Amino acid sequence: MQQTPHRLMHLFKSGNKQWITFQHLNFLKHMCLMQLNRNLNQQIKPKPESSASLFLEKTSSSQAKTVVHEMRPISLPNLPLSTISNQKELKELETTPEVESLGRVGLESKDEKQWKEMKLQMDDLPGILARLSKIKLTALVVSTASAGFVLAPVPFDLQCFLLASVGTGLASCAANSINQFFEVPFDSNMNRTKNRPLVRGQISPLLAVSFAICCAVPGITLLTWGINPLTGVLGTFNIFLYTCCYTPMKRISIANTWVGALVGAIPPVMGWTAATGSLDAGALLLGGILYSWQFPHFNALSWNLREDYSRGGYCMMSVTHPAMCKRVALRYCLALFGLSVLAPLLKVTTWTFPIISFPINLYISYLGFRFYKDSDRISSRKLFFCSLWHLPLLLLLMLTCKQSFVGGK
Repeated sequence: MQQTPHRLMHLFKSGNKQWITFQHLNFLKHMCLMQLNRNLNQQIKPKPESSASLFLEKTSSSQAKTVVHEMRPISLPNLPLSTISNQKELKELETTPEVESLGRVGLESKDEKQWKEMKLQMDDLPGILARLSKIKLTALVVSTASAGFVLAPVPFDLQCFLLASVGTGLASCAANSINQFFEVPFDSNMNRTKNRPLVRGQISPLLAVSFAICCAVPGITLLTWGINPLTGVLGTFNIFLYTCCYTPMKRISIANTWVGALVGAIPPVMGWTAATGSLDAGALLLGGILYSWQFPHFNALSWNLREDYSRGGYCMMSVTHPAMCKRVALRYCLALFGLSVLAPLLKVTTWTFPIISFPINLYISYLGFRFYKDSDRISSRKLFFCSLWHLPLLLLLMLTCKQSFVGGK
């Protein structure tokens, strides 16, 4: 009688534990069945037609191939029989039949299913080389060099003009090709440059370097021996500055923008030296105009490409110093006013040029101010597109206001 309460308490506790165990196993049973049914539905889901090539088996070289979709029987996990209440479900899961579907497909060689290198078609080579050399940028470089040649206070020499244009264009093609060769790993991360020929593998690095050498050697030769050594030295220095200084600096310091502006300022100086054979104040004025113009042009362009430059690992003012990027663009827009006034003082143009160039300089300065204040994509885009027509128009106005050449002795 004294031990009866203890026995009742023991039976109550053991019964409670058994009840908890039964509920727990029942929950596990339902979870297991739900998981198995889900896996079964996923296994018997029909395969898409695009994946049929993964199961192709070659029967003969002249016969069609057969696609076999095979499903392995689903093996149940090692669960105690007490956890499965429905014996019918267990029987269905264990006796899942194999599913086979046969289909006829067209003949396909083994090589077509494997990766293969892109073959270079000779018909596509001119377009690939044009994109490798950045033909639009090269055309801009040649046009600025031609403007420097025409604005020089000497009689126009057609043969010298053609040699200078061809030599400058070849030097620009060489510099751009080497630039793309160095920047392949970084261009592949940018949306703007991921379709370049070297990134896509349309041309081999060896062929790109060979093309750059074939452009640089005759280009420098034409500038040096066809025109004068000073122009050849400027062309060589510009290739070196663009490929060995500006290109690596783009990932090191924001000073690359000033170095790149110097690269763009040299071509009109080369045109001037090709015509005169000397480096005087007029050549420096043209270089200064191109130097100043590039800051609103490039800073406005880079403002909308900040995400791209960040992915590529480039250190640009628009990414690391956005406030400086806007200030520099506005500052050099205003500098175009002073350079336009210097043109008649240096006997390059008449005094008409500062007057007729005032509206376009005022407009680009206004857009530079809007870019400085608003700092959005709309203002930067307007400034960029304005710079595209501002420079050709400014050089054309300089040409129309050029002081007539007066013969010497």
